[in-house]
Amino acid sequence: MTESSLWPLALYFASVLGMVGVVLVLSALLGEKTTLKRATAEPFEGGIVHIGSADIPITVEFYLIAMFFVIFDLETVYIFAWAIAFYELGVFGYLAVSVFILILVVALIYEWKSGALEWGVKTRKGLPKGFRLDKAED
Repeated sequence: MTESSLWPLALYFASVLGMVGVVLVLSALLGEKTTLKRATAEPFEGGIVHIGSADIPITVEFYLIAMFFVIFDLETVYIFAWAIAFYELGVFGYLAVSVFILILVVALIYEWKSGALEWGVKTRKGLPKGFRLDKAED
C-alpha cells in the first residue's frame, strides 16, 4: 500500500472518533441529571425494579437451543459467502459447500436422535438407567 491510499482510512477513523466525541459531549450537556434510585442502580435492568431473586434455575434446554442457534446461524454466514462467490468457485466450490451442508445435516440428525432438541422430562441416550437431568442432585 502506498501512503496516498491510506488517507481515506485515516479520514474515516478521525471522523468516527470525532462523532463519538460529539455524541459524548452532547449527551453530557443535554442529558437528564438524576440521582441513582433503586431501579436505576440495579445492574442490567434498565430502570425496571426487579421482583424476586435472580437465582432462579434455568433449564439446560434454553442453553442448548441458544448454542444450536448460534452454531447454525454462523453456518449460514459461510453459505452466504459461498453464494456470493458462486461463479468464481466453480465445481470445486459447489462440492465443498455440499460436503459442508451434509456435515450440518448429519449434526442436526444427531442432535435430534440424541434428544437434545426435546423439552420436558430429560433422559438422554447413553446415561445410566433412571438418571433424569431435570432432577439431578447438586
